[in-house]
Amino acid sequence: MRDFEGFFQAEYDGVLRALTLALHDRERAEEAAQDAFATAYRRWRTVARTDRPGTWVYVVALRAERRRLAREGRHTGGASEVDVTDAAPAVLDGLWLTDALGQLPERQRLAIVLRFYADLSVEDTARVMGCAEGTVKATVHTALQRLRIQLVEEEVRGAH
Repeated sequence: MRDFEGFFQAEYDGVLRALTLALHDRERAEEAAQDAFATAYRRWRTVARTDRPGTWVYVVALRAERRRLAREGRHTGGASEVDVTDAAPAVLDGLWLTDALGQLPERQRLAIVLRFYADLSVEDTARVMGCAEGTVKATVHTALQRLRIQLVEEEVRGAH
């Protein structure tokens, strides 16, 4: 396995983007990513020997965030306000998807982000989410159905 610096450089941006989508909050995602990578650094000898150190970082980040929210008596979710007045169409499509993901329940959003954005396998997604592979498949299926419905509704609104 490569050294920690190489691992960090290769993985940090992707982990941060995925956590931002999963948590729907850039600041919380940055804190979670930084804390998880700091933990990975302290335990690098052990982490480096795992099959998938990147997956390990996701697990640590999401578990820490859940514990923090539980201590605060909060839960994840809620859409953020975005100014789209000067956005190009491709950016607006990305903002639509970000908003649509933000409207999904937390577990569905997390499953979609890990499977398709972070490009984790069903097995790794299940490991991060702490559930069975069949649960991941069902959750992804349900989330994709909801996103399709939202897309159709958006297209209908845009046609009128």
